[in-house]
Amino acid sequence: MSSVNRLNSSTGWRKSKSKNKDQHFTDVQGLPCIENLVCSVNENPEPIKTTITGNIPSWIKGNFLRNGPGKFEIGRSSFNHWFDGMALMHQFHIEDGKVTYMSRFLKSDCYKANLQHNRIMVSEFGTVAMPDPCKNVFQRFLSRFELPKPTDNANVSFVQYKGDYYVSTETNFMHKIDPQTLETKEKVDWSKFIAVNGATAHPHVDPDGTTYNMGNSYTPKGAFYNIIKVPSEKVNPKDTLEGATIVCSIPSEDKSKPSYYHSFAMSENYVVFIEQPIKMDLLKIVTSKLRGKGINDGVYWDPKQNTVFHVINKHTGKLSFVKYYAKPLSTFHQINCYEENGFLVMDMCCSDDGQAINNYMIQNLKKSGNALDEVYNTLCRVFPRRFVLPLNVDSDIPCGQNLNTPLNSTATAIKTDKNKVFCTHEDLHGDNLNEYGGLEFPHINYSMCNSHPYRYFYGCGFRHLVGDSLIKMDLQGKQIKVWKHTGMFPSEPIFVSSPGAVEEDDGVILSVVITPNQDKSTFLLVLDAKTFEELGRAQVPINIPYGFHGTFQDRH
Repeated sequence: MSSVNRLNSSTGWRKSKSKNKDQHFTDVQGLPCIENLVCSVNENPEPIKTTITGNIPSWIKGNFLRNGPGKFEIGRSSFNHWFDGMALMHQFHIEDGKVTYMSRFLKSDCYKANLQHNRIMVSEFGTVAMPDPCKNVFQRFLSRFELPKPTDNANVSFVQYKGDYYVSTETNFMHKIDPQTLETKEKVDWSKFIAVNGATAHPHVDPDGTTYNMGNSYTPKGAFYNIIKVPSEKVNPKDTLEGATIVCSIPSEDKSKPSYYHSFAMSENYVVFIEQPIKMDLLKIVTSKLRGKGINDGVYWDPKQNTVFHVINKHTGKLSFVKYYAKPLSTFHQINCYEENGFLVMDMCCSDDGQAINNYMIQNLKKSGNALDEVYNTLCRVFPRRFVLPLNVDSDIPCGQNLNTPLNSTATAIKTDKNKVFCTHEDLHGDNLNEYGGLEFPHINYSMCNSHPYRYFYGCGFRHLVGDSLIKMDLQGKQIKVWKHTGMFPSEPIFVSSPGAVEEDDGVILSVVITPNQDKSTFLLVLDAKTFEELGRAQVPINIPYGFHGTFQDRH
């Protein structure tokens, strides 16, 4: 049954006026410990049968693929940050109403090196690889002066290029994966094809299969953000990223301190890069090993800086001469972006504080009692918001005027100069979303609605450090439907459309639900996307860590 009971108002939403580091955004008490969500597990390369409760629709046929960290210790050394754990790939094979589960560790170079030496050999986001204890003191001293090598621990998501599946993180390395066996195939380096030092784990795909992504480049002239285009077709069967091109390069506002970004927005004709005030101090990052610090030590929130929306024409590669600004915000995931009557409508999950990335240390996730509540309450909640950007800004329009009046949205776009527009957002939710802790990990009916007007999106409610509910948002009336059960922590909801579906929400939602305080009771949840009622679940007789992102490979 869906749970939409109101929570005790004494543990609700409260925003402090304080601006110090220990600002409290909420006053939630009594959070359950989730330490087991970040416990190391063994891989299961042979398919395991699951126990079905309810009904898994027989029309679902394919592989639900998930990615995330699964090993948090190597020998006597441990990773410090949730993002650092060794990539563990998961596959739920669904056919004829039955489900099997299997998992494999990504056989990356860093995974193999770590296991061979039984210690952490490659620095990760929040963990610095310490010098080899077998070297003499002078050699250990010199090794600190080496630049940190980019990791190939691709533990964020499954992505597709030219019909092939890859696992990806945010460095320049991806690994091609066999989705049937989860075997690690070849390692692919973005920098061998175009001049970028990495790419996001959230590319966008046009209906014809052309894929767009973003990646940074670091040059003597400073840091640049690059829009990448990868063709849909292979020239030969062994192709990977051949034919990739840079559509547009955008110089960083601060040459030595570019913004961190996890994704970007794309409509039918435009790409929007959100330059947010989460900054990367390149000098600190380059010297992190020397200083014995993780890369995360060079990532910081600068609320004195506004957010900038850069709009690029996908077909010409030209950057709009208009710069769109907004107040300081943090965003990891966009919901959707589309064009309407000369405006660009951009929906994304945002918060007003960008320090969250450095709060997901393993030690914080393992806390309990008041210490756990304190970590949660000092994290800013994330909510869905809409920005509306006018694509045509007439030089004759006087400054101070709201350019968004033709669209039915409370979002504003105020002209402040001949080529500058300051934007404010419309909330895409009602007050009832507050009691579920906001919303993250958004997902839509991508094949039908991406870059088009839409009505529904799905996400996780975050009344804990990780998702603890599933939410369906109806933009007509901003109403929500909720699936929530105590002690159950669902991951990113993935929409799978019914065969021949005409309506946007005709399909199911798939989510892996972790139960950290019940042994071996993780399950794949299947919800009716229309009613948000549970159809069935497939229980796996092993423990699974909480993961990040995934996709559904349709096998029809």
